[in-house]
Amino acid sequence: MANTRINDKQGHWILAKMGKKVLRPGGKELTKKLINNLNINSEDYVVEFAPGLGYTASIALKSNPKAYTGIEINEDAAHILRKTLNGKGRRIVVGSAAKSNLKDETNSKVYGEAMLTMQADHKKSEIIKEAHRILKSGGLYGIHELALSPNDISKEKKAKIQRELAQVIKVNARPLTIDEWCHLLKEQGFKIIKIESNEMHLLEPKRVIDDEGLMRTIRIVLNILTHPKERKRILAMRKIFRKYQSSLKAISIIAEKQ
Repeated sequence: MANTRINDKQGHWILAKMGKKVLRPGGKELTKKLINNLNINSEDYVVEFAPGLGYTASIALKSNPKAYTGIEINEDAAHILRKTLNGKGRRIVVGSAAKSNLKDETNSKVYGEAMLTMQADHKKSEIIKEAHRILKSGGLYGIHELALSPNDISKEKKAKIQRELAQVIKVNARPLTIDEWCHLLKEQGFKIIKIESNEMHLLEPKRVIDDEGLMRTIRIVLNILTHPKERKRILAMRKIFRKYQSSLKAISIIAEKQ
């Protein structure tokens, strides 16, 4: 029974269990670029879709926005976040990024990472539409997601990569090309402001050390070595990432509400 639970658990939660804090496809480097490009300041009302472990929130909150709201669908994660992200003007709401129940045009910055990739295409559009609804005119929406390369990748290869990713990480992963990501944003009324990219080296040793630091990396490795079921899942994920490394990229896009 325990083995079944491990086999069915989503890949990012297995990595988190092993002690990994940075779970974004472009690593800490691309996350920092995302937040820097949003240019958060003390007058901003900020919303984060799916804050997860709160790593990116901790970076965004260093700019001391007037208000921060995290929309987190996982109640256990929300409970933890309320302890670590407490303070004036900060709140965690349990809910869906596609239906946040926040008021129209009340926020100046919205962002989300590594969550649109895990949605079906129509659901991606619903979440982007929700970001547009809750943003003030001229507000910025930032995403950090997994992308396919090149833009003219064949439909057959795209479908194969999506299928094999979904099988190994136990999430319906549907990464898009950079052109397709931009099209979705434009379709919902956004203007593309800036695009950044990075290699998708989530489980490569150099990236892990860069993201986590040497001491935490050692602890993560020891945890993986002493948890054989989790190790099997993580090695399977790394195998797929390496198999398609020339076709997988991490991207960050900043878009402005028109």
